[in-house]
Amino acid sequence: MAKVARGERLILSLVGRRNVGKSSLINALVGQEIAIVSEIEGTTTDAVAKSYELLPLGAVTLYDTAGIDDIGELGKKRVKATERILYRTDIAIVVVDEKGITPVDQEILQRISELKIPFIIVFNKADIAQPATADIDLCNIKSWKWFAVSAADSTGVKELKEILARLAPPEFRQEKVLVGDLIQPGNVVLLIAPIDTAAPKGRLILPQVQILREILDNDAIGMIVKEREIEAALEKLAKNPDLVITDSQVILKVDGDIPQEVRLTTFSILFARYKGDLDILLQGVNKIDQLQDGDKVLIAENCSHNVQCDDIGRVKIPRWLLQYTGKKLELEVTTGHDYPEDLEEFDLILHCGGCMIGQTEMQRRIKEAERRGVAITNYGLAISKLQGVLARTVKPLGYEL
Repeated sequence: MAKVARGERLILSLVGRRNVGKSSLINALVGQEIAIVSEIEGTTTDAVAKSYELLPLGAVTLYDTAGIDDIGELGKKRVKATERILYRTDIAIVVVDEKGITPVDQEILQRISELKIPFIIVFNKADIAQPATADIDLCNIKSWKWFAVSAADSTGVKELKEILARLAPPEFRQEKVLVGDLIQPGNVVLLIAPIDTAAPKGRLILPQVQILREILDNDAIGMIVKEREIEAALEKLAKNPDLVITDSQVILKVDGDIPQEVRLTTFSILFARYKGDLDILLQGVNKIDQLQDGDKVLIAENCSHNVQCDDIGRVKIPRWLLQYTGKKLELEVTTGHDYPEDLEEFDLILHCGGCMIGQTEMQRRIKEAERRGVAITNYGLAISKLQGVLARTVKPLGYEL
């Protein structure tokens, strides 16, 4: 489980009022005392994360959050922190106690429904009282899934784990490919990999390595060159390559050098399909044509790195974007796993390719943008759009623009 990247773990968040037994339930789920349990309301202040192998789900991250009915100025901040956790949640566990589903609970259930997060209502403290008929009727009317447990003696906890496994979004059970479905055994795939100041010394970047490995796994032939060697590579081949994959930064040159009848795409676009939802990202790229003076664009990167003079996210993409739109835009760059709190103020997110995060986390970030009503696309799609070659680069993946 320790080898499973954080971004690949399913995120389950326990939310509810103060003192309903969220911390006790998380301890019962993992069989360990990881959260402080107290009779005093508001014991849990900051969200507590626990990585765990929750069978039959596999590797997950469990979040214990502050009570949604917390009070005072500090309490409001804690509630806001809980909502930030919800934005990246895959399954919500709404914990209620013997008081049943209160108006406060109904408010958080409404919010979770708006965010389209799969959830289950867990009636805790079943050793004290079973769910009231009125609450069961409400769940049936609203089509809310519910289950009764006792964190105190672990009654129903095993069954709850099995229910959670069935609630997991379908993308957690699907195997995706990078390039394997686009090639056949014996095909020749030409990879274009610029070696500039941002390229790591002595090695290829992760997307290039992963795609090259998948080419070999599918019994195809991989050939990798720099952008200045395209002509020489084509001359050495007996026929045109079956597929060309290039770094997005040199797509305009590659588009000119590679015959139009040859299929051409980019590493970043392949990763947009592999790690995210390509349909949503393609919709997001159209937002570029709708930008107006004063609109805000967020350039979001997951990993931090030394900024170069020709940095893709901070220099090249902003320059191309401003030249293409001719608008006076507000551009902001952010790094890390969380978006800015004021995400709703942005008109578009240009996200990096996500090579250092897993498929799960990339999809989670796309979902968060959707939930907060902000258009999102990725570097590769945006660059192809700005360079006027988007139709060609997405065609190998079955899209006709």
